[in-house]
Amino acid sequence: MEKIERNDRRTMIGTVVSDKMDKTIVVAKVSNKRHPVYGKVYKSTKKYKAHDENNECHVGDTVELMETRHLSKDKYYRVVRIIERAK
Repeated sequence: MEKIERNDRRTMIGTVVSDKMDKTIVVAKVSNKRHPVYGKVYKSTKKYKAHDENNECHVGDTVELMETRHLSKDKYYRVVRIIERAK
């Protein structure tokens, strides 16, 4: 089994939907899925909590997250960079 390098961690891009917590944001990731029987494509949204050390992110920002160790019960992503600020 190969050793996983630090840079090989899973990343994702999403939109900030809440920044009310201290050093934590909630990011929504929208993905298109196909229904297994009927074949219709529909949107599915999943929310993730992420660590934002300096409270830089605000609602509407597009951010990149990276997987990390568990920082709390359900927070295991951290903000890598802010791709686009909300207008």
